[in-house]
Amino acid sequence: MASIADRIMRRLRAKGKGKWVCTPSDFRDFGSPASVRQALARLARKGDVRRVGRGLYDLPLYCDYLKKIAVVKYELAVDAMVRRDGIRVMRGGLMAANGLSLTNCVPAQIVYMTDGASRNVKVGGWTIRFQHVGRKLMAWRGRPAEPVARALDWLGPHASQDPRIIPQLRRVLPDYVKDDLICNSSDLPKWALPIVHGVVAPEEKPVAGRRRRGRAGRRGATPLESATA
Repeated sequence: MASIADRIMRRLRAKGKGKWVCTPSDFRDFGSPASVRQALARLARKGDVRRVGRGLYDLPLYCDYLKKIAVVKYELAVDAMVRRDGIRVMRGGLMAANGLSLTNCVPAQIVYMTDGASRNVKVGGWTIRFQHVGRKLMAWRGRPAEPVARALDWLGPHASQDPRIIPQLRRVLPDYVKDDLICNSSDLPKWALPIVHGVVAPEEKPVAGRRRRGRAGRRGATPLESATA
């Protein structure tokens, strides 16, 4: 019968080098938590697997171009923590606001919103910030308008006074996102509701002006036309 370490290595190889970050909980079908942790620790000491963070491991990929082991993808580490800790996450609001061209600020930190605890986690050379948010904001996760909700949360109440926000969202949001935004607006703060109504309101078309009728006193001329002709 294959050892726990051998079975772990087979699963890691099946996932592919550099394509999966795992935790001991991903191998609970191989044995007790203690025995799995011990097997992973031995594999890491031997150099068969790489420890990329606390309780996080991968099968590293060697980059031929750079002639060195590739840096772990932090998104894979976040996926592993989501599986292990049973939490939900969304990317931070600044990234969403930047993607919608509501700001030209560039994220200097990797931030995820979560319904779990706020904390910083080191993974490889990365520091990932998990920021706890409320139930209503997390309810947007997976919805078409999720990026809009995240962006508005980052912008804050002053966004309702910014005349550039509504025209920009009207331009970039497709109709199905606008529909989702208005249908689930109860999950937004009250200050954001005028923005939502402004974004989804039908666009007013300019009314063509009436042609001038000529000299005053012509048949059918209105009093205003007669007075101003």
